[in-house]
Amino acid sequence: MQAIVQERYGGPEVLASREIEKPGIGDREVLVRVHAAGLHIGDAFGVRGSPFPVRFTSGLRGPKFGVPGSDIAGTVEAIGSAVTRFAPGDEVFGCCKWPSSGACAEYARADEDTLLVKPSGLSFEQAAALPTSASAALHGLRDAGRLQAGQKVLINGASGGVGTYAVQIARALGAEVTGVCGPTNVELVRSLGANHVIDYTREDFTRGTERYDLILDNMENHSLADTRRALAPEGTLVLMSGTGASGLGLLVRLIRPVVMSPFVKHSLRRPLSTPKREDLEVLTSMVEEGALRPVIDATYPLSETAAALRYIETGHARGKVIITMKQDDAQERGS
Repeated sequence: MQAIVQERYGGPEVLASREIEKPGIGDREVLVRVHAAGLHIGDAFGVRGSPFPVRFTSGLRGPKFGVPGSDIAGTVEAIGSAVTRFAPGDEVFGCCKWPSSGACAEYARADEDTLLVKPSGLSFEQAAALPTSASAALHGLRDAGRLQAGQKVLINGASGGVGTYAVQIARALGAEVTGVCGPTNVELVRSLGANHVIDYTREDFTRGTERYDLILDNMENHSLADTRRALAPEGTLVLMSGTGASGLGLLVRLIRPVVMSPFVKHSLRRPLSTPKREDLEVLTSMVEEGALRPVIDATYPLSETAAALRYIETGHARGKVIITMKQDDAQERGS
């Protein structure tokens, strides 16, 4: 099969298109013919092997397998002997067994419990955009943030991969939603259901008078003290990024809020999010009810995976970036 592989850590330039063997499957595994793969910033981290903690999963000295990506949508090619939920030909989406089987390949293997039947109203590209980013938004708001109907929530980074889902999920949970984004994305965020939209080039939410019960911070581009200033007296801050630092500074950024939380009036949380079948079922229900829709900024053919990751690393993607197995497709943009 054709796949995008890497033999060492580095920037997207280390990726190359190669012919490799199709992955084998175990008794409870499924072989999926991949039609589309969804990428996110974590995939760029995996390619670079930085921040260093990603190497505990992908390999300390070098990539264990070297095919990037975990979010897939496609058609079941074969099933293991103990698989009961799927049959060859089923259209599915979910997560493959990264790092031992990556999404940026013509075939990927997955555990039966990490796949769902693709909603009929979604294209393969839209379905591949869901698993990691939509799950992260759900975990940040529902689980870490414990969002309740009627609360005021602010989404910092409302136009990105996690942010576009967070706006919609917060509205579906009954919150009053404020989204923070750049000027070119104001109408997009409003169309997703935000009650209020702040253009960060014109207004700094940390300097305003509004106070929020919950802030979901996908950017972490303000100091912790400044962001907390925008919280209600017993508000919750959910930190989703951790970027903006390196080395020891990154470790401090990641750990400090968690250590501080028991000693301050605000609840400071940094959740770990892994897509689970039961959460994908919740997200699928929201899609089918019309409460959630994927936003796709760009699609790239498999051969241009490196360019897709470079674009993600700019931090300016509107929603999701998708790899399609249609090798002859020109790059497309739009939502």
